[in-house]
Amino acid sequence: MVLADDCVPFGADCYVRLGASLIAHTWDPVALAVLREGPRRRRDLLSAIGDISDKSLHESLGRLVAAGLVARGLSGEPTYDLTPLGRSFASGPLLTLARWAEDNSTALAR
Repeated sequence: MVLADDCVPFGADCYVRLGASLIAHTWDPVALAVLREGPRRRRDLLSAIGDISDKSLHESLGRLVAAGLVARGLSGEPTYDLTPLGRSFASGPLLTLARWAEDNSTALAR
């Protein structure tokens, strides 16, 4: 099957690359997973994620907001929440990937 513009599905230069870019940075998928539970203030994200620097979280949130996966609320102390697109990604393919990694963690650790 060939998609528009002769894009071979799952080819290196097509949708796999686009999807992989959403998880290419270490902390981006972790932040998305935490935000699956609901909106969080930045300091709460830092606490929930653990081991992430404020700078890394800032950069991660910037990428996720720019990608349209996360929205920043402006009332009072800023909060971050998944957009509908972000929710569909975090609760769909990202959650499936996490479950696969859990199921195969022993084999992957070798």
